[in-house]
Amino acid sequence: MLKRVAILAAVAGLGAVGTVVGSAQTRSADAIVGGTLTSTSEAPWAIALVSSEAPGPNGRWCGGTLVSPTKVITAAHCVVRPAASYTAVQGRDDLSDAGTGQTSAISRAWVHPGYTTKEHRNDFAVLTLARPFTGVPTLRLETDPKADRQGAVPVVYGWGDTQDTGPGDTLQKLAVPVLGDATCLANKEYVSNGYTAVNNICAGYPEGGSDACQGDSGGPLVLDNRLLGTVSWGKGCADRGFPGVYAEIAGAAPTLQRQLR
Repeated sequence: MLKRVAILAAVAGLGAVGTVVGSAQTRSADAIVGGTLTSTSEAPWAIALVSSEAPGPNGRWCGGTLVSPTKVITAAHCVVRPAASYTAVQGRDDLSDAGTGQTSAISRAWVHPGYTTKEHRNDFAVLTLARPFTGVPTLRLETDPKADRQGAVPVVYGWGDTQDTGPGDTLQKLAVPVLGDATCLANKEYVSNGYTAVNNICAGYPEGGSDACQGDSGGPLVLDNRLLGTVSWGKGCADRGFPGVYAEIAGAAPTLQRQLR
């Protein structure tokens, strides 16, 4: 799932189109599997990142979160092309409906200096909008490292691959229970691909069936009106025994906040 990134074995940061390479996968540019339709009026801070280099007709690439009128947080593994190739889209439920919402070019892209494609830690990037999205509610960062407590039920949002459980390129949401770090640390493939309690959140359904997927990468994981994490990686999408791995905001919050000034 890299983009969610395809990670497990020889992991590749897949930019817009991801496949499972070896053992792990960041979620690629393909919406959420097993989710429900929602709208940007419910989640106005949810941003679709489209690219002129994406293979699909709507340019779908990744997700992101508006955290200030000029700043979007997404995944580092999404930022693999020049900043000029990306456009941030706000307020568009269906990406094929070009007459809705507003757009902005990206003037600058910052990637967390601690990010590596080997272990996928600190999978964060901050995009600066060329044109501010004024009058749009933004989402605050979660700074409490204990917020990802086992049993909490955050919600993930995205326009990515649905595996035929719903329309693609259309904003969906899914409640994903936090399973606790021990669940993902018990998975040898996840540990070998860099899962740590400090950097990641393990969330989803052990039995599979519902999950973030390709194209949801960088999108928001929200709890109590705060950005708890962003879609990062995993193995497959909604596979039994392989929950989603999210990049945890709290540990990186001081570094990210410096980029928001």
